[in-house]
Amino acid sequence: MSSPTLDERTVTSLVADAIAAPSMHNAQPWRFHFAPRSRTFTLFADLDRAMPHTDPTTRGLHVGCAAALLNLRVAVTHHGWQPTTTLLPDPGTPHLLATVRLDPAPPEGRPGPAAELGDLYPAIHDRHTSRFPFADQKMPPYLRDALVQAARHEGAALTFPAEQHLGNVLDLIRDAEGYNRMDDDRDAETRRWTRDSKTAAPADGIPDYAFGPRGGGGAAATRDFAGRSTLPGRPVANFEGHPQLALLSTEGDESADWLHAGQALERVLLLATRRGLVAAFATQALEWPDLRWLLREPVSGTGHVQMVIRLGYGPRGPRTPRRPVRDVLTIGD
Repeated sequence: MSSPTLDERTVTSLVADAIAAPSMHNAQPWRFHFAPRSRTFTLFADLDRAMPHTDPTTRGLHVGCAAALLNLRVAVTHHGWQPTTTLLPDPGTPHLLATVRLDPAPPEGRPGPAAELGDLYPAIHDRHTSRFPFADQKMPPYLRDALVQAARHEGAALTFPAEQHLGNVLDLIRDAEGYNRMDDDRDAETRRWTRDSKTAAPADGIPDYAFGPRGGGGAAATRDFAGRSTLPGRPVANFEGHPQLALLSTEGDESADWLHAGQALERVLLLATRRGLVAAFATQALEWPDLRWLLREPVSGTGHVQMVIRLGYGPRGPRTPRRPVRDVLTIGD
């Protein structure tokens, strides 16, 4: 089987697919380099886009970069290559997060999780965070099981908290939302990454048209990117009374674990999109160490929660801006 052509146009297309991934406040904290001779992508963290108050350990930054890494692996597989991925290849360069070498694809029909990656490709540009109310419609058990398996393929655990635990999680998210509003530094950091779409065409951050309505009722705990501000004409809506939250966890809590979590997150989101679900994030409690610790499953008490995902059926979110590929990609030996 001959390998597909890998020219500059194809390389650019692959990175355009990668950066469709979600990231904290849509900061897009990634940079890519492609070396043609070795057919290898290198993924770097762009620490100029870190959030020292909201994400002081850069855990969230790593998760976002890893989501882009999963998209790259999906796109590479879709284009007929096999992505050979190495996480944290140089311990002395911590902002060097991963390398992806493009190897010839294995024979067709090879089973396994890697072969399933290419099937997720159509969802890359269909997936958008939806900050709208979802329907009070339960996911069928087989779909939950599929999402759990998707996370497991990437070395993470996805769980759906039962009633009492779910109530505790929702309370922690609401508490964290209030703490964020009272913290001047965090409020300023959020405002740094929100955009007035009427004054300019943003390339990053959360544009005002993607804030979603202000919550008027319901149990779902949503992040309000308007913060302390008032957005004229913004509607008010009731959110679902029985939100379906999923906790994404890893056994450890180091850089490699964050990278596994980010890849698992995006794999779950792409599969959810393919199956007709929409998703949003409820990560406020993760940004406060004491509250994050309390998010864990109360019986086992194991694992470190890396993401809180709100899933369900409802309207798709709008497309949010992305930086031009030329700003995040370099090519050369």
